[in-house]
Amino acid sequence: MRFATKAIRAGQNPDPGYAPVIQPIYQASTYVQTGFNEHRGFDYSRTGNPNRAALEQCLASLEEAQFAVAYASGLAAVDAVVSTLKPGQHLLAADDLYGGSYRLFEQVLRPRGVDVSYVRAEPALIAAALRPNTAGVWLESPTNPLLRLIDIRAVVDVVRERSSGAWVCVDNTFATPYLQNPLVMGVDVVVHSTTKYIGGHSDLIGGAAVTSRQDLADHLRFYQNAVGAVPSPFDCWLALRGLRTLAIRMEAHQRNALSVARFLEGHPAVERVFYPGLESHPQHALALGQMRGPGGMVSFELKGGLEAARTMATATRVFLLAESLGATESLICHPFSMTHHAVPEKEKRQAGITEGLLRLSVGIEDPDDLLEDLAQALAGA
Repeated sequence: MRFATKAIRAGQNPDPGYAPVIQPIYQASTYVQTGFNEHRGFDYSRTGNPNRAALEQCLASLEEAQFAVAYASGLAAVDAVVSTLKPGQHLLAADDLYGGSYRLFEQVLRPRGVDVSYVRAEPALIAAALRPNTAGVWLESPTNPLLRLIDIRAVVDVVRERSSGAWVCVDNTFATPYLQNPLVMGVDVVVHSTTKYIGGHSDLIGGAAVTSRQDLADHLRFYQNAVGAVPSPFDCWLALRGLRTLAIRMEAHQRNALSVARFLEGHPAVERVFYPGLESHPQHALALGQMRGPGGMVSFELKGGLEAARTMATATRVFLLAESLGATESLICHPFSMTHHAVPEKEKRQAGITEGLLRLSVGIEDPDDLLEDLAQALAGA
């Protein structure tokens, strides 16, 4: 089956009870057992639930993987992956990454005794930053919020050549499995915030880790049950509902995003636009070769700095000032003070995140309304 069909059918055969087209919500905490530790596949909903099992099967199919493990949030999925690291081991992470991941690495992982360092995620720089005790390499592509692309295959080759057994993980939230499948490029594990494009409607919190490695899958499943960071049956049901329209939504997101990026690139108040779909993006050729489309996220820097950003972000009418991304509605946010607030100012500036930077999650509204809204908001910036 192809992507759009798998998104609707994988893991979602009619329930054998009454054969509804859509899977029921199994809002049960426990299940009747026919004997001591004998049951029909589920015994307790922290350990497993039919809605979660269906979501995991669908996500694994869409990422061309064997296993998927769903969690209560994207950060819970991140934590599950890095929980494989032991005191004294080293995590090498890209220096342009989600602020929540940075906070987790610095304030949770480092106190556990894991050393963490950051580097611009170019293959040669990754190679130079690897250590004998490097056990994991953490990437985002496209990155949040500067939409840099990482040559995933080249980084995997470097890590395999220079490291002894380090896993490579890609946060694939921005691209979604519709536009990019890092596991096919040799990556060991992929994480998603299913809150974003997969859910697609700003009505759930969830995450997932996806892999084809049995050892990682065993750990991720054990950690899911032992820690209990599991999504509710209803959130799993909502995520599955969102997956059914992911293909058509992503086409609309990136069609609108390209229009928005071209408009911003030609506006006199804008210093720079970050969008892989633009020919001016330094990694546009990589985007064409590595992704099936440039996605729905656009970032841009205003010439007027912080005050211009504040003026514009509070003047939009269609774009809503809010964190998060990937839903049907368009959002605008200020990474410096919002999504990346936990990152120290020095590190933000070194990564290129300035006070004048704004990030757009371009929704699926009428593109003319989006452009008119940006034009009127930029008039005062």
